Amino acid sequence: MISRRTVLRGLGTAVALPTLEAMLPTTAMAMTPAASPVRLAYIFVPNGMSMEYWRPAADGKLGELPELLRPLKAVQGKMNVLSGLAQKHAEANGDGPGDHARSAAAWLTGVQPYKTAGSDIRVGLSADQLAAQAIGHQTKFASLEIGCERGGLAGNCDSGYSCAYSSAISWRTESTPVAKEVNPRLVFERLFGSSDSSDNAASRAIRARQNASILDFVMEDSAALRNRLGVKDARKLDEYLVGVREIEQRLVKFERDNKVAGTVAPSGVPADFGEHIRLMGDMMILAFQADLTRVSTFMFANEGSNRSYPMVGVNEGHHEISHHGRDAHKLEMKRQIDLFHMQQLAYILQKMDSIKEGTGTLLDNSLLVFGAGISDGDRHNHDDLPILLAGSAGKSIATGRHLSYAPKTPMSNLFLAMFDRAGIRIDKFGDSTGKLTPLF
Repeated sequence: MISRRTVLRGLGTAVALPTLEAMLPTTAMAMTPAASPVRLAYIFVPNGMSMEYWRPAADGKLGELPELLRPLKAVQGKMNVLSGLAQKHAEANGDGPGDHARSAAAWLTGVQPYKTAGSDIRVGLSADQLAAQAIGHQTKFASLEIGCERGGLAGNCDSGYSCAYSSAISWRTESTPVAKEVNPRLVFERLFGSSDSSDNAASRAIRARQNASILDFVMEDSAALRNRLGVKDARKLDEYLVGVREIEQRLVKFERDNKVAGTVAPSGVPADFGEHIRLMGDMMILAFQADLTRVSTFMFANEGSNRSYPMVGVNEGHHEISHHGRDAHKLEMKRQIDLFHMQQLAYILQKMDSIKEGTGTLLDNSLLVFGAGISDGDRHNHDDLPILLAGSAGKSIATGRHLSYAPKTPMSNLFLAMFDRAGIRIDKFGDSTGKLTPLF
């Protein structure tokens, strides 16, 4: 039997491995989906959703999907659409304007953020960080926080609210936001670097100079391990390493293209926003696949982002468009932006579902929340949020459904139920009133 913590080592390199059959006890129970750990992921999009294209027509089994969900058709049997959930602490509640900042800050905390643009920020522990505290000791990284748009943790970003509230959905303590990493190269080096920083620097220098791969440094370990594996495990190992190499090659290409073009984009950050999202999604998937972490947050963009989307013909800013006032042209541009985000989500979910684990897939062994902290961007409402839950925690819940809950059901009830499936026993979180049923 091979240890689950086996890694392939080389100069400045520590390549963790996916779960192989040789790592599991030889019992009938070992190859059930429950033998794999449950991964918790939270993916956030800003400025609300085009709800008329989001909500399924009826409750119960998902049939024909509405337009925004159609990119997910390949995995519609492995997800649930949840309607009626709310974050009441994203509402003003006497604090005046600032819905964008509040919506991001409350999304994973269920707590009203203290209105300040100073250093005395305060909201609450987020769901991902509670999970990290409970199960993070079992993996190399307690959690992974990634995104595609940098944001400051100081200054005034929304009507007297600190930029920290708009730029972070992950909070380690009530006053400590967890900064996300937006550079896929830095995430890659973090996942596959060794604990020795000087070795890491030497490894990167050699790779840059010789156009070498991180896998070149672990060839001996890789060959020795392959000789100990059965045919099925050897194939799985090769597929995984090919995936690692493919991502590394994409990083090198983007960096080379940036250098040639003379852009100021950070090394490893693609100019193409879709590729940036997909590459960061690949990093999260690799981290889950190699069990480097079981908890991750991913912000496609900061709340209130005014990024334009020329790749889908939208040259105006997202935030400005979200204040559409029912203008037909702005509504159409908002639909195009939302559809683009859903296409990127489809890439991530299909990739997770293509990775086999026991008798299931990585997606089967996950619970991934996707959604926004605002429903209609023009109304700035925080009830009936667009929320989707993909995966089934080891096929332990029924999927392929649209479930409608009573108006203003706390979204924190969903997190409470997810904790339970991840083996985290807790009776209260944020503004929860009980575990979400009949989801589980």
